[in-house]
Amino acid sequence: MSATSSKPSPWWTPDVHADRRPFLVARNRIQAALRGWFAARDFIEVDTATLQVSPGNEAHLHAFETAAIGHAGTRTPLYLHTSPEFACKKLLAAGERRIACFAHVYRNRERGPLHHPEFTMLEWYRAGETYDVLMADCGEMLALAADMAGVSRLAYRGATCDPALAPERLTVADAFTRHAGIDLLATIGPDGATDRAALAAAMRAGGLRVADDDTWADLFSRVLVEKVEPKLGFGRATVLCEYPTAEAALARPAPHDPRVAERFELYACGVELANAFGELTDAAEQRRRFELEMAEKARVYGETYPLDEDFLAALAAMPEASGIALGFDRLVMLATGASRIEQVLWAPVAETAP
Repeated sequence: MSATSSKPSPWWTPDVHADRRPFLVARNRIQAALRGWFAARDFIEVDTATLQVSPGNEAHLHAFETAAIGHAGTRTPLYLHTSPEFACKKLLAAGERRIACFAHVYRNRERGPLHHPEFTMLEWYRAGETYDVLMADCGEMLALAADMAGVSRLAYRGATCDPALAPERLTVADAFTRHAGIDLLATIGPDGATDRAALAAAMRAGGLRVADDDTWADLFSRVLVEKVEPKLGFGRATVLCEYPTAEAALARPAPHDPRVAERFELYACGVELANAFGELTDAAEQRRRFELEMAEKARVYGETYPLDEDFLAALAAMPEASGIALGFDRLVMLATGASRIEQVLWAPVAETAP
């Protein structure tokens, strides 16, 4: 940084690159080791297209939009995918059984210490296997990443996590009770329907903010972000599982309780690393969820994304499976002790004006 300017030097200047290079070399070692881990377990590494007719249909994910231009100048909207999930599931429908994918993915409106508009998502899928197997996979990968970085602890901003310890398994309901004093399941009916008034009352009783226009999902997210997530993954990793079915995304309902779904997220050092599902294969139910998500997106942001009809058709032919998406750059950050995601990216996206 020059004495006459407060603007940081570009990432490509030799001195800045020299500071970042140890993180980047460790990144390569970790990626090579993970590829070896998958190969040893008979996974096929796949490469999916970045351009898709739909970037995904979650209300609060924002995509980059472009267009395909035909010979006659006609324009067809396309999007940079926010995840390779739709393509990977089509490959499961095609007959693949174990697949893994290191995919560059793109999310708009996201930039910060843990967020970058373009990043690497590691996804893997196991046909005919339960999502409990993915929990064991995560524990092994944390240990492998630490080993490749030459450390015994994962670390982020002063917090540490021992990857040699098996992750703690904690249900969302137990986490709400433990960290927020809220009986979450008391706000969900036997059929999975949510009770906004009940959750709002519980939050007010605990001194948490409730706005008049908050939905049940808004309230759930506020408790999760403010009270639960900051307490997860310290000392050992945490698997936060059994999300409410209203927050199931692409996960199937749990067989033992229709109020919750086969979804878990992995946390280490307070950082969310991965999101996993026992995959939903009911195309009609998936369409219903997508339509609800897009209605919410229209309400909040005034925009929607199209549904991938090809994906919904493939879903009906997809076998029972479990799948997971892990933020590979974040894993490298925790293994190397990096404090910002740009430190572990070989060529970060240029900063734009606010």
